Amino acid sequence: MKLINRLYSIFLSNYAKERIEKTILYVALAGFFIHLILLYLCKFGFIQLDSDLFKNPISAIYTPFSFILIYEVYLLIYYLPKSFTTYITKQYEIITLIIIRKLFKDLSSIELTSNWFEVKGDLQFTYDILASIILFYLIFLFASHGTRKLQLENETKPLFKGFIHSKKVIAVFLVPIFFSMAMFTLVNWTSDVTFGSHQLPSFEKINNLFFEEFFTVLILVDVVLLLISFFYTDKFHKIIRNSGFVVSTILIRMSFGVSGLISTVLILVAVLFGLAIIIIHNKYENNTLPKE
Repeated sequence: MKLINRLYSIFLSNYAKERIEKTILYVALAGFFIHLILLYLCKFGFIQLDSDLFKNPISAIYTPFSFILIYEVYLLIYYLPKSFTTYITKQYEIITLIIIRKLFKDLSSIELTSNWFEVKGDLQFTYDILASIILFYLIFLFASHGTRKLQLENETKPLFKGFIHSKKVIAVFLVPIFFSMAMFTLVNWTSDVTFGSHQLPSFEKINNLFFEEFFTVLILVDVVLLLISFFYTDKFHKIIRNSGFVVSTILIRMSFGVSGLISTVLILVAVLFGLAIIIIHNKYENNTLPKE
């Protein structure tokens, strides 16, 4: 118990969050300028990198955005012990930011023609920009319903102290796992750019770097949380809620295995499903609360 609390204060305290936030923002800023330097070295023929990410200065925004996404991953772990619905909200925010990040790359190669809906890239850009707006609103609805649920749970919070401690243990182990995954991905990417054959992976593979494995691990975490929750509650609506969130995470993970419109639809369905689950759960809980 003491060791977990000590590690928790080191990795997931407010002080640690502020330090990690500043560090990642500095790294993101440095990454932006490094990307710009590489882009102009390619432009003037000093090096050769065959990728759409090194053809237009707008695409340089892609790199700092990637580091901001890593910080969002940390925030997801940070909020896990504090609020399960906030933890799920962070999953939805991360996949939405991945779509926004992709928009920056697409903006750098967009074709402004009268045949907008006949150009595959422009059509996907349209899908993604509409999806990002819809997701933004759905996340707002999910977060508002999650806040109401949290207020209801505050009355019975002492009953779940053991569950909170279990989530702290999981969060403590997740921090080094995810930062190791991020560093491994960064080192591999850097070595490919520096020592590779100058033929970088396709953009779809680049866009899925780290996050494909990240959501795979999240599925396992969600399943573990679901199983642990059985020790603290056998209420049907709680089980359905937690199970529904696992399904939602699986749908997001599946979106990385496909491309185009199908990927976008899977993400929208995942968030819509999670929103429906939390709305029904709250109505169920309101109707089953003891009357005064």
